[in-house]
Amino acid sequence: MYLRKLEIQKQGTIDAEKYPFTIPSIQSLTSITFEKNVTFLVGENGSGKSTILEAIAYQCGFNTASGGRNNVYDVDAAHSILGEHLRLSWMPKITNGFFLRAETFYNFASYLDTVPESLPYYGGRSLHEQSHGEAFLSLFKHRFGKKAIYLLDEPEAALSPARQLALMRVIKDLEKEAQFIIATHSPILLGYPDAQILTFDDQPISDIQYEETLHYMITKRFLDNRKMILDELFKD
Repeated sequence: MYLRKLEIQKQGTIDAEKYPFTIPSIQSLTSITFEKNVTFLVGENGSGKSTILEAIAYQCGFNTASGGRNNVYDVDAAHSILGEHLRLSWMPKITNGFFLRAETFYNFASYLDTVPESLPYYGGRSLHEQSHGEAFLSLFKHRFGKKAIYLLDEPEAALSPARQLALMRVIKDLEKEAQFIIATHSPILLGYPDAQILTFDDQPISDIQYEETLHYMITKRFLDNRKMILDELFKD
């Protein structure tokens, strides 16, 4: 494990009335300690998990629209306000890694087409020539390696359930020598064994067990009682 802790420095220029400092989880946050090589961030949309992940990427020097330290391209609104107020504690400090932001991955794929010498590191062909899910898996399998930190923001957005399992295999192969911090809504990914899960739905942000997550409980209830739930949902 490389990144051990993050702290928010709230002195000075922070405007508590402006985003993202109006998000309840950010308002109550002083620090987060990472205890495992694989950490999941869970919570409803708008709970702050992606904001924190982006801020970590900013402090790591990664492109906050997707990429590593050497991927330089511009995307509107790719700047992290929170990142300027974050302090990261490392043991040891590393600079290798990647930030995946699902919603701007198209821009990253377009950027790679302008530097064709980089394509061998991503499977040897344009990511635009592959389906969204194939492109994600190509990134995971060919770009990811050891002694690095990987920040993934909702990677399941392009992955079928089978490919989510394939991602879990990639994580397992690298886990002993790489660190993963993943914001997700996927009950499949959250089932990764012995991972740390942090919920952003409670303040302050806290650890939660897999079976206690809403993602698990709602999915299990639906699978176990599909007809009853649908009847309730669609009733006049």
